Amino acid sequence: MAKSAPPRQTSSKVSTLASKVLSGTLKPTLAQSKALAASALGQDQTKGQRPKR
Repeated sequence: MAKSAPPRQTSSKVSTLASKVLSGTLKPTLAQSKALAASALGQDQTKGQRPKR
């Protein structure tokens, strides 16, 4: 039986950035938005769930 990969964890820097954006105390720059998106996509557990054509 194959072991599943351990869940990835968000860095403290990205976690703090997300907290500030969600609370409305910070409007993210383009680079910050990309960092948040990359973090979310890197932790996606359901990769490949889109139906194939």
